[in-house]
Amino acid sequence: MLINEQTKIAVLLKHHPDALEAIVALTPDFKKLRNPVLRKLMAGRTSIAMASKIGGCTPEDFFRVLAPLGFEKDTAPVKKEKAPKNKPVPNYLRALKPEQLINFDVRQMLADGNDPLREIQQKVKALKPGEAMIITNTFEPVPLIQLLKKQGFESYVNFIDQDIVETYFYKTDETKPSAPSAEDDAAIATSGDWEIKLKSFENNLVEIDVQHLEAPMPMMTILESLETLPEGKALYVHHKRIPVFLLTELKDRKFEYRIKEIQEGEVYLLIYREK
Repeated sequence: MLINEQTKIAVLLKHHPDALEAIVALTPDFKKLRNPVLRKLMAGRTSIAMASKIGGCTPEDFFRVLAPLGFEKDTAPVKKEKAPKNKPVPNYLRALKPEQLINFDVRQMLADGNDPLREIQQKVKALKPGEAMIITNTFEPVPLIQLLKKQGFESYVNFIDQDIVETYFYKTDETKPSAPSAEDDAAIATSGDWEIKLKSFENNLVEIDVQHLEAPMPMMTILESLETLPEGKALYVHHKRIPVFLLTELKDRKFEYRIKEIQEGEVYLLIYREK
């Protein structure tokens, strides 16, 4: 089978059953693919090029370990996938002038392994009436769209091409928050009963440390651990920041949580189901 940098991991796994272990051998970060839930979530949307960036390796490393399984590198020029067709631009955005658009390109931050969420939150909070913010990224930021929707923001996604995506966030007179924001939830979670909740799970903790991992591996690691969390136990997580995207996902999965922020770069999470 011919493969190139744009070949999706799911295609490799479907074509040869041993491709999984060959990929996992490249770096410990890829061990998460052994979990069927995470594999289904990641493999279908992750190309060899994207996986290489996540795992700190190169596409050539993929070609090398997959060659014994019959995969061959396609030397033809890589054709970029066509970007999804854009929906009509909302009238609200059409009426805005260039000076009313606040641009924030997060591509370099993500490439450097930094999480732009805190800065995004600060910038959207600073938006004035009649302004909109444009986040430039390499993919459609679905978790961010869901998070800001709960804070009352509408969104519009403009696919420039397969590698450049602009997402507009704005508020109109008709938009209202649909629920307390994840930031509000985090503020509640960090106050009050941390010690009480922690004490209630004494001797029933499963502990993991994701401080050394770069996005999106902390979130993936935590979700994987929750898949196998024994009934009656809580997951105790060492983290370097309050993972706002994760909090939204936990709520959707019916998990409760508490957060204790010690200092910048040192955060603890307690994740559990109510007894």
